[in-house]
Amino acid sequence: MTMTTTSSSPVLELRGISKAFTGVQALNSVSLDLYPGEVHTLMGQNGAGKSTLIKVLTGVHMPDSGQILLAGQPIQPQSTLEAQHHGISTVYQEVNLCPNLSVAENIFIGRYPRKFGRIDWSAMRRQAAGLLERMQVRIDVGAPLAQYPLAIQQMVAISRSLLVSAKVLILDEPTSSLDEKEVDLLFSVLRGLREQGMAILFVTHFLDQTYAISDRITVMRNGEREGEYLASELSRVDLVNKMVGAPAISGAGAATGAAPDAVAAQEATAATEPATAVSAGDGTAEASAAPSRFQTFLRAVGLSRKGALQPLDLEIRQGELLGLAGLLGSGRTEAARLLFGADKADGGKITVDGKERSFTSPRDAIAAGIGFCSEDRKHEGAILDLSVRENLILALQARGGIMQAIPMKRQQQLAQEYVKALGIKTASIETPIGSLSGGNQQKVLLARWLVTDPKLLILDEPTRGIDVRAKQEIMDYVAALCRKGMSILFISSELPEVLRVSDRIVVMRDRKACGEYPRGALDDTTVLHVIAAGDQHA
Repeated sequence: MTMTTTSSSPVLELRGISKAFTGVQALNSVSLDLYPGEVHTLMGQNGAGKSTLIKVLTGVHMPDSGQILLAGQPIQPQSTLEAQHHGISTVYQEVNLCPNLSVAENIFIGRYPRKFGRIDWSAMRRQAAGLLERMQVRIDVGAPLAQYPLAIQQMVAISRSLLVSAKVLILDEPTSSLDEKEVDLLFSVLRGLREQGMAILFVTHFLDQTYAISDRITVMRNGEREGEYLASELSRVDLVNKMVGAPAISGAGAATGAAPDAVAAQEATAATEPATAVSAGDGTAEASAAPSRFQTFLRAVGLSRKGALQPLDLEIRQGELLGLAGLLGSGRTEAARLLFGADKADGGKITVDGKERSFTSPRDAIAAGIGFCSEDRKHEGAILDLSVRENLILALQARGGIMQAIPMKRQQQLAQEYVKALGIKTASIETPIGSLSGGNQQKVLLARWLVTDPKLLILDEPTRGIDVRAKQEIMDYVAALCRKGMSILFISSELPEVLRVSDRIVVMRDRKACGEYPRGALDDTTVLHVIAAGDQHA
């Protein structure tokens, strides 16, 4: 689309940038203009191409095609150092500094001022204080960086950019671990740099922050630029809709986010499907009597973690599929990790079956009857070099401890039963899981937790990156587990899927819950309004 801007010409231009990796088109002819004295925010869901675009811009990846222009002249940065020499500096979510060194040393590392061949410590501290003063940050630059909070550490990283006279400052998810006061401090600094004429590219997934700091917004989806907009002219609902690409649905079936015939088919399946094999106490895949449904199994009150999740109240009932809906970074995964003990909560409490529990590690959660399929299947789920059998029995073995090894015959029996029960397509239970399709890998990970006989199963993006048939098979199996009494906490970026399968939905936004709704209360359109929330133009 064509836009007008108050600035005369862009300081940085990306024209038709494309980048492909093995089997994946990460970027497809993406263009972007950055103007001096503006904050330009890059928005998009997971996999939209934001990170790849930044890596191309900073010399980490070479583009397959396209052109980068700086002040109208073509450049081809082949490293981050070369990008810095061109005046393009980047501050990442995880600050890449040395906490054991002083603030001044971190700012000048590799560029120490010298006098008579030696480091001029006095000049370094004076200049470091001056750089931070430009950002209205007044601290002891001789103190170790480690004694300052993350927000101040990010200011130090930004001050390094000022030292090399950066023309463009890229901030990649800089607020993901900051609290509200720290975000306010960072934004105050960015506004000052904007007034000084710097072009700022701000990458985030927080809606409130986007509208608090942005002059313009570029939306990316599936490796392409969806559009570029003035922030003042783009409503929150429109922004969310452009990010997820969800068409408005009206008429019958809209309330569940599915076509009427799909809803009818699902209800018919629920009414007629025979009892599905679920795990008995010893890990055997066999039918068991359903416990009383819809009694509270887990309750979280004021569950929170600084920079990750604002105080959350959540109730998960027996035999219920509770959906968490929201955009990337809304707090969905953060809540799941706290409930499983993968991260430690700063506040709040969790009760399981009416008894207060403290989860200091996943092992505590497993002992309480909770399983967790992570969204990061490759790094936190499947161990690709191990066999289907070895991957499948991992959680059960971890629960028993290394002193209670599961006999090989029992391992083989469990693996064969669940391969059959979930329809896992593999040549053998000894086949490395890495050679299976994504959908079959996901089924093995699901089976891993089912053999532990969980009372609550947390599924974080269980159908991401797998084919339609595998998605349906997994969700059909999950629905059957709910009917047998298991509680499911279901997280997915695909809003129609959450709407279709959930008994209740909690909508998350900017690290907090912003509403709870029964099945049918939201459709594909209204859920966008809830996620956008507070938008006068909605």
